[in-house]
Amino acid sequence: MINTIILVGPRASGKTTVGKMLAARLKLNFIDTDEVVQKKTNKTIAQIVDEQGWDNFRTIEGRILKEVTLSGCIIATGGGMVIAQENRNYMKNKGIVFYLATSVETVVKRLRSDPAVSQRPSLTGLSITEEIGGIINTRDPLYQESAHFVIDANNGKEQVAQEINAIYHTLLNDAANDAAAIPPRL
Repeated sequence: MINTIILVGPRASGKTTVGKMLAARLKLNFIDTDEVVQKKTNKTIAQIVDEQGWDNFRTIEGRILKEVTLSGCIIATGGGMVIAQENRNYMKNKGIVFYLATSVETVVKRLRSDPAVSQRPSLTGLSITEEIGGIINTRDPLYQESAHFVIDANNGKEQVAQEINAIYHTLLNDAANDAAAIPPRL
């Protein structure tokens, strides 16, 4: 679906903020899979993980992805959405996937300034810098595999939104031109 944009990347890469900016600019619905998980379960992600473990959370997350993927929307995924091969394939086939690539330093800085950090459970029990570094190193190939486009998200969120918007409009124009070039069926 060329009119569905899916944002992937580590936590604090700007997926939600950029997604909301794009949704307003493009007049599309915005969906944050983490928010939907929390609303549907009436629990925070930390509570789900504490009570049911990461594997069950990832199963819920994948199910929610399939429930919310609609034509004409912007979807911000949880940082670990790419862990399951099924999710990577699904996203790549159902939308235009943008990987918001972010350095460890940028993510750590953003997390330290975020009052909701306590809502984001530690995956490893390591220091935030060690944990984020390990996660990004492990998941980067998965984000790359999922994405149609990689965007440097270390820049300001407005610049990231502008880059995605420009690519999106180029794709829409190319699709319209391709459709116009196809002769009608007789």
